[in-house]
Amino acid sequence: MTEKTPVDFWFDPLCPWAWMTSRWVLEVEKVRDIEVRWHVMSLAVLNEPKLDTLPEHYREGMKKAWGPVRVVMAAQDQHGEEVLGKLYTALGTRFHNRGEGPTREAVLGALEDSGLPASLADYADSDEYDTQLRASHKVGIDKVGEEVGTPVIAVPGPEGEEVAFFGPVVTPAPKGEAAARLWDGTLMVASTPGFYEIKRTRTVGPIFD
Repeated sequence: MTEKTPVDFWFDPLCPWAWMTSRWVLEVEKVRDIEVRWHVMSLAVLNEPKLDTLPEHYREGMKKAWGPVRVVMAAQDQHGEEVLGKLYTALGTRFHNRGEGPTREAVLGALEDSGLPASLADYADSDEYDTQLRASHKVGIDKVGEEVGTPVIAVPGPEGEEVAFFGPVVTPAPKGEAAARLWDGTLMVASTPGFYEIKRTRTVGPIFD
């Protein structure tokens, strides 16, 4: 049997671009021998140092960003890392595909969809797991630097050494062989010593399908 290629994926459930990338990597699981390992990072933590310089509407958004990641961290601590992927899918489907946003009702619905207790929603307003949240965020961000957002993925690079990137940022999420080609390209650039970035201006928003 071939050992599966590990893909470490750091996400904030509030980020629509991370959601797009996560749906792509799950498509890749269907056509390539990979194993996605989910981790939490936080837009609220990421933007703390520059919060005073952000537009008012973005600062308000960052206040709302604490709740969902706190719920996810509580779920991980109390029910194990194996619940992360299912809970992320449930949250993202409600937040993004259904347009419910990060409301308490959406979080409660996602917990029910995931078979998790509704009591976890109360951690949205608690800092009990903030130390673990910041630690998980730091692991991901230390791999790529501060000048990025979500998602962060880490894949095998030259001689098996782990290489991490922000992205890929893509919409809509490729499916089937198109997803596989993007994955193969991701491994190709990861295998190139000194490769850092390919980028162009986004002209469309996330397409949820």
